[in-house]
Amino acid sequence: MTKLSVNINKIATLRNSRGGNVPNVLSTALACERFGAEGITVHPRPDERHIRYQDVYDLKAEISTEFNIEGNCQEQKFIDLVLANKPTQVTLVPDALGQITSNHGWDTIKHRDYLKEMVQLFQEQGIRVSIFVDPDEEMVEAAAETGTDRVELYTEAYAAKYGFDKEEAITPYFKAAKVAQQVGLGLNAGHDLDSNNLRYFNEHIPGLLEVSIGHALIADALYWGLEETIKRYLAALKA
Repeated sequence: MTKLSVNINKIATLRNSRGGNVPNVLSTALACERFGAEGITVHPRPDERHIRYQDVYDLKAEISTEFNIEGNCQEQKFIDLVLANKPTQVTLVPDALGQITSNHGWDTIKHRDYLKEMVQLFQEQGIRVSIFVDPDEEMVEAAAETGTDRVELYTEAYAAKYGFDKEEAITPYFKAAKVAQQVGLGLNAGHDLDSNNLRYFNEHIPGLLEVSIGHALIADALYWGLEETIKRYLAALKA
């Protein structure tokens, strides 16, 4: 079964919009675990507009499932944060400074040597490494040359096309997944996966180990409640 890691950035966004500590990020993460989520994901950014760096320390001390920290390893503060907390997994994402949300994967050919250095740095501390990539067979193949453990497929394009042509939407992801299998990489996925498109994606992507979902899941929880929402997302991953 594909694991569900809940990205709790949006909980932190809501908290920060009012000040104080409501909703509580740590309490939400622990509730997600109780309700069946197999991992917690955070994506801290330098301006701390949602997840604060202190949140990462607080979460690391309390959560019992897999902890995944996403972010831009070109920021030294991010590197220091990851090394200080030693999460289960670090996902390397090529965010630009001030970027609202992730919108592309790494060029693993152009940045191969740099990524190889970063992968080695984190792996030496016992941290599993995943590289965020577009559903491009060449990018997946080149990612293997960095020594990374996994790649995470950027799924925004799939989500955008899903309502118009599911087969066309899934095709590049299926091909990229097959390459990942051939070169021995574990496979994650994330970005704009939701309650409508998740089941189909999971059913058609071979070797999918983990999805990281935040925005859509938290939005659905406004209507269904957090426990029921996680239950529905887990059901979509059991196919």
